[in-house]
Amino acid sequence: MAARFEYKVEEIREGMVGGKMSGGKLEKVLNEHAREGWQLKAVTSVEVKGRIGPGGVEGVLVTFERPVA
Repeated sequence: MAARFEYKVEEIREGMVGGKMSGGKLEKVLNEHAREGWQLKAVTSVEVKGRIGPGGVEGVLVTFERPVA
């Protein structure tokens, strides 16, 4: 029987007006999800649309995976 997995994707951005992602912020998110049994699957850099104005900010989509019980 093949293993079954579930996935979670979280959007993380650094502020509303640009700026690079901080390693500390990403590390915190990774550790929080690891405590819940999630394993990092992928990190993808993206431009995330802001709530105000036409531009975006630098961010990442973080994909997690864990086995379904």
